[in-house]
Amino acid sequence: EEAIFLRKKITLLRAFSLLIGSMVGSGIFISPKGVLKNSGSVGFSLVVWFACGLLSMFGALCYAELGTRITKSGGHYIYILETLGPLPSFLFLWAEFFAIRPANSAVVSLAFGRYLLEPFFAPCAAPVPAVKLVSLLGYYMVLTLNSWSVTWSARLQTALSVVKLLALALIIVPGMMLLAQGHTENFQDAFDRQSLVLDKLPLAFYAGMFAYSGWFQASFVREELVRPERNIPLAVIISVITVIVGYMLTNVSYYTVLGTQDVLASPAVAVSFVQRAFKSLISVVPVLVALSCFGTMNGGIFTFSRTLFVASREGQWPPLFSMIHIRRHTPLPAVMLMFPLVTAMVCVGDIYHLLNFFSFSRWLFIGLATLGLIVHRHRHPELHSSFKVPLFVPVFFTVICLFTVAMSFYSDPVSISIGCTVVLSGFPVYYLIIHRQIFLPFFSTLSDYLTHKLQLLLEVVQQEIKTY
Repeated sequence: EEAIFLRKKITLLRAFSLLIGSMVGSGIFISPKGVLKNSGSVGFSLVVWFACGLLSMFGALCYAELGTRITKSGGHYIYILETLGPLPSFLFLWAEFFAIRPANSAVVSLAFGRYLLEPFFAPCAAPVPAVKLVSLLGYYMVLTLNSWSVTWSARLQTALSVVKLLALALIIVPGMMLLAQGHTENFQDAFDRQSLVLDKLPLAFYAGMFAYSGWFQASFVREELVRPERNIPLAVIISVITVIVGYMLTNVSYYTVLGTQDVLASPAVAVSFVQRAFKSLISVVPVLVALSCFGTMNGGIFTFSRTLFVASREGQWPPLFSMIHIRRHTPLPAVMLMFPLVTAMVCVGDIYHLLNFFSFSRWLFIGLATLGLIVHRHRHPELHSSFKVPLFVPVFFTVICLFTVAMSFYSDPVSISIGCTVVLSGFPVYYLIIHRQIFLPFFSTLSDYLTHKLQLLLEVVQQEIKTY
């Protein structure tokens, strides 16, 4: 009886919670090991953490301006499409669906399973099959919630954002207390140049940027934001500053209590921290960390489904995925599509190989999106934007992203080559189906038949009202 479209239900508080909930997840609890391993020393690792935070702020400011210039949802995809054209946007979509997003979701899911089970098996490591089973169960719960209700997904994200900040506080406070008492022995010779290997630094940045990744999530739900021209810049600036401060203090606490060898040897750094700092909370902090990962999974599903929704609406993805459930008003087909790929990657993947695998593609296309901001400014100087950053910010951010991507070929050629192959495999698909439309008649007939059947099964229809 009412119009079918995505409602504007994301307020400033919910946007802030979405960003905090997406950034503070598994990254700060698993990435310290990767950053330290590839930077070589405590001092350089802290420099990498701060540099990643600063770089994330630059990227977030660029995306805030893009969000005021381009009024559609879809994040990286729509920004690349509107500024650089259909080919790079399709390659991003291809890589995002087959590599970036399932690998990212698998990393967060595995961290969720590991931290949730760690207290039950301590001091031994949790069995790998049990970790993967629990990881999948957690992912399926979030998938079901996002299929059921936008409002409840947003409320859960707000509640879990509080849990995430509480988890960080429980790590920061005892570390700062020990540091204030004079326990600085783990910071002796913090900048050991002999252990610094320059060609490994891109992998350290990948690990650090993975922990901060999520600052772009508000751009994926732009059409569902209340007053986006005001709330996007406010939400990204406040959330990124909050996370930078929290991450720096958390890492200082880790090193104060554990030291470098313990961090490198730990399969779950936060659990090792609690075992050393205060055993009375040995079963509490890992559960809080697991809930943090749960919130990150929720934010990832919530936002990526909007990318598929917009890509389908733009004609670069099957039309079924631009449909909305008639009663729930959720993009149900787009939410459910990631189910098989994430399941496969959780079953066969390892956290650190998955992290390097998807980071190459992710930062390549984020760099292209901010390059698109420069191009868009040049092409449309007359366009007024309610939020504008100095030109050096997108230039600097783009150069750093593309330079890090290029350097990573020397750091981990196998994983990066696989990621590059996934991106390049989208060329023939784009050329044959979208550009030349050689196989379009066959695919169109099959797609129409399947779309009709699935539409009836899932109870979904096309959006009736434009929200942009």
